[in-house]
Amino acid sequence: MATTISSTCFIFVPIILSSLLCPKTTLCATVLEDLKNLHKPPDFNTTIFNNCLKNPSLRYCTSSPMVDLDEIFKHTIVASHLCNESNNPNCVESFPKIDLRNRPNIASLYLSFTFFWKYCPLSIQSIDFSNNSIKGGFPNDVLYCTQIQSLDLGINEFSGEIPIQSFSSLTNLTFLNLSYNCFSESEISDSQFFKKFNASSFLHSGALVDHKKFTIKAIILLVGFPILVILMVIFLGWLCFQRPDFLPRILQSSRGYTFTPAILEAATCGFSNKNLVGKSDIVHIYKGVLRDATEVKIEMYWDDISRDSYHKFVEECKILSELNHKNLVKVLGWCKGRKFRAIITEWTEEENVEMWLSGASPSWNHRVKVLMGVVECMLYLHEEWPEVDYDLKTSSVLLSDKLEPLISRFQVGERNNSRRKVCKFGVFLLEMILNKSVQEDFDGDDAGFISYMRTLRLSEMQQMVDERINVTETTLHQVKQALSLGLMCIDQSSKEQPSLAQIFNIVSKAYKSNLVLPSANHKTFHGDKVMGHKHFQFR
Repeated sequence: MATTISSTCFIFVPIILSSLLCPKTTLCATVLEDLKNLHKPPDFNTTIFNNCLKNPSLRYCTSSPMVDLDEIFKHTIVASHLCNESNNPNCVESFPKIDLRNRPNIASLYLSFTFFWKYCPLSIQSIDFSNNSIKGGFPNDVLYCTQIQSLDLGINEFSGEIPIQSFSSLTNLTFLNLSYNCFSESEISDSQFFKKFNASSFLHSGALVDHKKFTIKAIILLVGFPILVILMVIFLGWLCFQRPDFLPRILQSSRGYTFTPAILEAATCGFSNKNLVGKSDIVHIYKGVLRDATEVKIEMYWDDISRDSYHKFVEECKILSELNHKNLVKVLGWCKGRKFRAIITEWTEEENVEMWLSGASPSWNHRVKVLMGVVECMLYLHEEWPEVDYDLKTSSVLLSDKLEPLISRFQVGERNNSRRKVCKFGVFLLEMILNKSVQEDFDGDDAGFISYMRTLRLSEMQQMVDERINVTETTLHQVKQALSLGLMCIDQSSKEQPSLAQIFNIVSKAYKSNLVLPSANHKTFHGDKVMGHKHFQFR
């Protein structure tokens, strides 16, 4: 390289003069300006070839492609600038070091000149780019200077992988500093080349595995993972036993129809008073909303029962939860708390048939529709669930928005009670037809009401028909049949008590005929008194 520099020293004269005339900090004639403005002398190519003939070991003589004269010319310009910036004593002949530590404004500039490092002067023994906060990946081009003995890249912000394999060509390297950078962890400690350097060369570089951190991570893994597993098991156990509604549906189904106190508490906002819709000494009734937005009615019983009684209660709830009919209030499940037991049903508005008859003045067609729904439900229970008993009072049968009756009170009872169920329907039927004043005289006493009805003749019962029905010529026969049917149903001792199938056929015919009632005749009758020209009597 000495031959190269001496042979081309005239090239550097304007550069050196510029450096002497201007302070170095201002860089009056910058390397970029020189690269842009200077041109090769006429005999530059000849000089390069002569240099290679004299010293074939020069890097630009063995480069590939064989000779790139433009790059070599740029190399000589940058070499002159870099020699001065590094405070080398004789930049014309050669320079032994590149020292740009604490020079953040220009250090990254010189690192970017790939063509300089490609033809790195053989005289350079030391390279120092420390304390410049240079960002980016490892400066691989620096490793073209394979003859260097010292490399300091400390206190920067280099990141990414260290090119471990590329260091193997730096056989003369005795000092290395990569400390205080952001390299990725690598297998430097396993490399034979890097074993000759101590840990101070890589202090806080990120390249070495921090054994303390590794130990901490191992402890966290060995101790924390089992704790995490235990907490997960506890959490899943809490979900299974307290809030199964958060579990996937496939897991919820395995729990049957069981609700937990936590689910009910969440559904009722902590059993708040605003959700309390009914209350007595034994039972509190709440309106709740489940997690899937289903509105429910929660009947909480505060009576203390034995374990055997509770098991019987659960078995009954299991049966009732299986019931599925449009005229039955759906039982969704049950719950057992420390001090209470609860039955959860679908939410229905609290209007019952008794309230509907008193306030809405329903027509005969609407009354027949309600009777049809009740009979359909009775037949379903009789055929599918004969052990289920139910209450058929007008005060206990609810109504949906579409005037569908909903039997809301039922329990598991005896199987052989068909005659009693038919009798209940007879009372319900008569309550649907007769004046409310007749029912008020007995104040809910079904036995007294039945006994009184059995003493009456149809002609006498005619006078008790609810006048708001507005019996017409077309519906008169149906009303008479309904009264006669009601009397037969309440007569449990008589062999003439109809079966549920017979009751279904009679009510079904009336219901179907009401769907196609002719509109030609609208004469109104009440009892034996005729409002037109014909006279009708109950048979």
